[in-house]
Formats: sequence, structure tokens, C-alpha cells
Amino acid sequence: MPLTPLDIHNKEFSRGFRGYDEDEVNEFLDQVIKDYEMVIREKKDLFDRVNELEEKLGHFSNIESTLNKSILIAQETAEEVKRNAEKEAKLIIKESEKNADRIINEALSKSRKIALEIEELKKQASVYRTRFRMLLEAQLEMLNNDDWDDLSKHVEDLEINNPSKY
Repeated sequence: MPLTPLDIHNKEFSRGFRGYDEDEVNEFLDQVIKDYEMVIREKKDLFDRVNELEEKLGHFSNIESTLNKSILIAQETAEEVKRNAEKEAKLIIKESEKNADRIINEALSKSRKIALEIEELKKQASVYRTRFRMLLEAQLEMLNNDDWDDLSKHVEDLEINNPSKY
């Protein structure tokens, strides 16, 4: 067990013949007591400071550990978000490609249908033109026919013979 300042203060030395000067020894012991008390106080202060710093170190170690865990969780979350975004982007691209294919197929189908309708309209226009030409040619032929002259003479004869009817 270490000495205390009280142990030093209460220490009695046996007296011998021609021993040390008692006042010098007491003065020296008083100085040793003061210095020893100061060392003990410093030791206690340092011990308290070490405990305080160890508490802070423990607190900061906990904070560091928590931050490291938070960083790992954030990294994992970021990776998961990135993976999910990539999956969603792929799905969007696939859906867009399907829609584009559908739109293209619909447009091709409509263009084929319109092309067929155009061909049908061309055929109908050609038939109409042919029929109309035939009608006009028939009408021209009728106009060029000598029967008009005969009809005209016949009407004149009728008018001459029956003037009161007309």
C-alpha cells in the first residue's frame, strides 16, 4: 500500500546519539508532504481527466460506429435505388419498344389500307372515265347521226300539216 501524506506526517524516527537535526528533518518532511500531496492531487486530476477523455473517446467511438453504419446503410440504399432505377429504366425501354412496334404496325396497316383504297379509287375513276367517255361518244354519235335531220323534217311536216296543234 502506498504512503499517504498523513503517513509521512505521522512518521516518528527513533532518536539516536548525535542524530540528525530535528528541525531540518521536520522541515524536509513538511516539504515532502507538500510535494507528495501535490503529486497525489495531480495524479487524481490526471486520472479524472483520463476518465473524462475516455468517456469522450467512447462517445466519439459510438458516433464513429454509428456514422460508419449510416454510411454503409446509405451506400446499400443508394445501390438498391440505382438497381431499382436501372430495372425501371429497362422496363420503360421495353414498354416503349413495344408501343413503338405497335404504333409502327398500326401505321403500316393503315398505310396498306390507304394504298388499297387509293388503288380502288383509281380503278373506280378509270371505270368512271371510261363510262363517261363512252356516254359522251354515244351522245356525240347521236348528234352526228342523220336521224336529227330526219326528225327535223318530220316535225316540219307535222307543223305544216297540222298547224293548229303546235
